[in-house]
Amino acid sequence: MTSSSSTSQDSQRAAHALRADALMEEDVAWSHEIDGERDGEQYDRSERAALRRVAGLSTELEDVTEVEYRQLRLERVVLVGVWTSGTARDAENSLAELAALAETAGALVLDGLVQRRDKPDAATYIGSGKANELRDIVIESGADTVICDGELSPGQLIHLEDVVKVKVIDRTALILDIFAQHAKSREGKAQVALAQMQYMLPRLRGWGQSLSRQMGGGKGGGLATRGPGETKIETDRRRIREKMAKMRREIAEMKTGRDVKRQERRRNKVPSVAIAGYTNAGKSSLLNRLTGAGVLVENALFATLDPTVRRAETPSGRVYTLADTVGFVRHLPHHLVEAFRSTMEEVGESDLILHVVDGSHPNPEEQLAAVREVIRDVGATGVPEIVVINKADAADPLELQRLMRVEKRSIAVSARTGLGIDELLELIDAELPRPAVEVEALVPYTHGKLVARAHTEGEVISEEHTAEGTLLKVRVHEELASDLAPFTPATA
Repeated sequence: MTSSSSTSQDSQRAAHALRADALMEEDVAWSHEIDGERDGEQYDRSERAALRRVAGLSTELEDVTEVEYRQLRLERVVLVGVWTSGTARDAENSLAELAALAETAGALVLDGLVQRRDKPDAATYIGSGKANELRDIVIESGADTVICDGELSPGQLIHLEDVVKVKVIDRTALILDIFAQHAKSREGKAQVALAQMQYMLPRLRGWGQSLSRQMGGGKGGGLATRGPGETKIETDRRRIREKMAKMRREIAEMKTGRDVKRQERRRNKVPSVAIAGYTNAGKSSLLNRLTGAGVLVENALFATLDPTVRRAETPSGRVYTLADTVGFVRHLPHHLVEAFRSTMEEVGESDLILHVVDGSHPNPEEQLAAVREVIRDVGATGVPEIVVINKADAADPLELQRLMRVEKRSIAVSARTGLGIDELLELIDAELPRPAVEVEALVPYTHGKLVARAHTEGEVISEEHTAEGTLLKVRVHEELASDLAPFTPATA
């Protein structure tokens, strides 16, 4: 009996060590085929939807040694939420969104449970009685995972797992798992890895706590040591902190490249438009419709993670950039907001925000409020905003009219059918900042670069080719106006 117990403990220790090493591997994976051309066509549904299990990151509380039980399968999950405020419909919508997140992560949702409380229980999140009821549901349904609709403290996680006897994760861990599956670029993978380590650092309970302490003090270790030294868990924490510092340095270096590109666009006076909105609202579909970008479009939450910037033109011929950003969600984990701050700066640095909302959603106002909260977090409250109510072809017409009355600067479109896209382009043209100086100049044909700059950096009102040169009437910024000044009628 003692030998069997010792063998089981050894196998569990090995599993914990593998799990820790997998989280703290020294280099973020980089694929030239995927990441080197990540702005190309991203139609990779089959690869992204495929189930993958990382070696050493087992989903079982107990080590599974029999080969026949190591087959790849969907995790069978039970959802549980705490209803503290709002209506019963709000609580049901929140749990329905959690179910969509779980399915996106590759899980099979078996059941859902909501507990009405003034505040979550400090010990088990849902209370001891409801935890016992949850255990019975888990046993009856054969589930192997419980997902809580909130962020659990390490203590709540331990106590709830002790009651239900299966793995317990919270909403934050679920979103981090989805991000880890969908990260394609080197920067995206680094940001997800940083957020995962920030989340896991205070939750390293049990990882090596039963292992003996390392030798400390003394010259060369051995018998004559002053103290027991560090435990394995302390060593793991130190290694994770070192890895987090390395990740922050790498992300800062990647941010420099993004800043250089942004400054180049500013130098050329190219206006920028950012597409922001709730996850699965149709942002990538709208980008494809406006620019033909060819980015991945899928009916799944967080299908797009890495930002995509594309060149576009208004109906009047003005050039601007259109940036697709990561989707937002209610109660977006703080770790993600911090880790993806450099990516989300595309929103704060833009001249106009297209705030996309799903018009067919049961509660679009809640989606709008959740996105605006994140926009405030990244300091983009001063940027003009147009609310684009997408999926108008599938929405209730009365609901669309009500939403457009509430949101004064709004337009209803359908990225799938093209409904309202022309009107949206006209609205973007009207809302983008216009050059302040109007100039009329006769530019000789030997100075064709000025004519090209007038087209790319300004707004051409009229253009006529004469024997002496190109007669331009344009609205441009001050720098280009000074370059055109020698060719204006007053100075010619």
